Amino acid sequence: MSFFKKLFGGGDPTPQAPAKTLEYKGYTIQPKPFQEGGQYQTCGIISKEIDGAVKEHRLIRADRFPSLDDATETTVRKARQVIDEQGDRIFG
Repeated sequence: MSFFKKLFGGGDPTPQAPAKTLEYKGYTIQPKPFQEGGQYQTCGIISKEIDGAVKEHRLIRADRFPSLDDATETTVRKARQVIDEQGDRIFG
């Protein structure tokens, strides 16, 4: 990556170490916050096996936090909220 991209924040977001996977109401939640602009952005994957196939929904929100733990906690909370509100419709 060039000096200017690093300096001005261009390029791909920095991936973080995978957080612990959680089970919730038959769904799997994988928090995957990434660093963007010096903070951690809310991001994760919600998955579920339906009719023998694993379906996935990528959850990305604009929320940013100074700590990885806060971003991970918020990702789990938001994922649970999406599951409660939408159920399997998130895969459609």
